[in-house]
Formats: sequence, C-alpha cells, structure tokens
Amino acid sequence: MPRPVRIEYEGAFHHVMNRGRQRRSIFDDDDDYLAFLNLLSEVTKEYNAIIHAYCLMTNHYHLLIETPKANLSTIMKHINGIYTQRYNRKYKKDGTLFRGRYKSILVDEDSYLLQLTRYIHRNPLEVKKKIVKCLSDYPWSSYPAYINNVKTEEWLYRERTYQMLGYRHRYKGYLAYVEQGVDEDIKRFYGKGNVLSVLGDKEFRTEKKDENELLDIEKLRLALEDKPSLDELMVKIEKLIKQKSEDLRRRSNGRRRDLPYRAFAIYACNRYSRADQQEIAKYFNLNHRGSVSPAINRIKKEINEGVWFKEIKGLEKSLFIVK
Repeated sequence: MPRPVRIEYEGAFHHVMNRGRQRRSIFDDDDDYLAFLNLLSEVTKEYNAIIHAYCLMTNHYHLLIETPKANLSTIMKHINGIYTQRYNRKYKKDGTLFRGRYKSILVDEDSYLLQLTRYIHRNPLEVKKKIVKCLSDYPWSSYPAYINNVKTEEWLYRERTYQMLGYRHRYKGYLAYVEQGVDEDIKRFYGKGNVLSVLGDKEFRTEKKDENELLDIEKLRLALEDKPSLDELMVKIEKLIKQKSEDLRRRSNGRRRDLPYRAFAIYACNRYSRADQQEIAKYFNLNHRGSVSPAINRIKKEINEGVWFKEIKGLEKSLFIVK
C-alpha cells in the first residue's frame, strides 16, 4: 500500500502523532517529558511552528501544529531526530525510538480545529486504562494551561481555540466544552484502521485531493517525505556549482579551492536529502557525525551574511520547493 500523501502549504494545521517502536515507552521519567517540551519550544523559534495543543503519553504523543512556512517535514525531523538522539544518549541505547515516520493529518481549521483540541486533551481518559480521574491532574498535556491551572508556556498558542469557542469566560468555558466528551464523528474518523490524511468537510477534502493530483513526480516525492537520496541530490549539486561529486566527497588535510563547495554540499545534503548526519558523515568520508556540524554552521552563517543565495535558490527550484 502506498504511503498517505503529506500535504504541506503555508498556514496549514496538522494533527501529528507518533508511537514508540513495538509500543515501547518513549517517556520514562519527568525529565524525558520536559526534554520533549523543550523541543517544542525550539521549533517555534527556529522553524516558526505554532503549537496549538499537545498531549504526551507514555508510549506516544499528539501535537496540533500550524505551519506558516509549510515546513512540517523539517519540524518533525528536528523533534523526532533530536529527541531520539538525546533519549539514546541518556539511556545508553542505539537505534530507532519511534515505530517509523510520524502520522500527520491535515485539519480543516474552520470545521474541526476546536473539536481536535478536545480529542487531544482527553487522551488520558480515552485510553483503555485511564491514566487519571481528572484531566486537570495530568501534567503532560496543554489542557491544564487551557483552563488556567498552570502557568502557560510562552510558545503555546491558545487564542485561536478560545476565539472559536466564543465563550465569555474562556477557562471555564473550555473546561465545560472538554467535559462534554469527544464528538462521534471525530471518534469515527480516528477509528481503528483509518488511513485518511485529511480531516475536514467534503469541500475541504476535495480541494486538497485536487491539489495533490497536480503534483508532478518530484514534488510528490517531497510531499511523501521520500526526499532524494544522497547520490540523487549530489547530481543536482554537481550541476549547480560545477564541481565534481568525487572531489566534493574527498577528504583533504591540505588547503583546497573547493573546500567551501564541499561545506555547501554537506549543508545541502543535511537540509534536503533523506539521510541523517551519520550517513552524511560516512558519505563525505568524515570520521564521525559530529564532523558534519562545523560545515553546516559555516554555511548557515554565510547564508545569513548573504552568501549562497543563488545556489540555494537554484537547488530549491530543482527540487520544486521554491516559495
């Protein structure tokens, strides 16, 4: 069966979920939950993500994310990748933490955003074995902040939900709304075996389906998050900067004229390919994954100074992701 299509556009709302591999725990103590929340804070600053709601359970999580820059893939790569690294380092483990790529559902904000926040927040009560008797007692969701029981994280955005609720007393109003229980249509949508990737009315689903049908092969591949392999991306980089791939990948201890281009190639592979930093390090004949970061940081700094604009634009155009 083909993977459900990832639909990304500016201002989209996504319900994102992921579960531990073989349903194993992904949060073993309070510090793990806090580490994940710190990552949510990071993506709001670094990638302009807007977090509307969250609920972290023992072996899975739910996020409601708005993406003003149409960059959900990048946001989730940061969250899942960095958390896995920190978790493995802490518990001296290796390998994948999550069961696979995350599941994302595009949400029609006008029809379902409010109901979805309730669905996410009620998770501790809706699981087979209730975790708490009272939702306000569960500390690892945004619900206590929504009813003003705790100090709200500065990166959590509640205003859109309150506006849709329309109650004069927002905290008591939202508490009463959540206590009403999950809507039946939401329950059906998230029923066992559902693989739909769009939550909305018929018009919204049809509109997004039609947009998908306009995607050509390369753009569809990006939408599916099946990004180019290192070899595929290096073909594009080679043509763009007119440097041979074997030269860019070759390590040298001496001074070389092509070293800036090598750093750019490493940066581009990290940003646009599906490879992780361990694979990139091996590909460029580096000793370990930590050797990738200096090249990435160098190019990031130069981009901020106005360098590499032409190359970035050309590469993104070839990948069909120019805004």
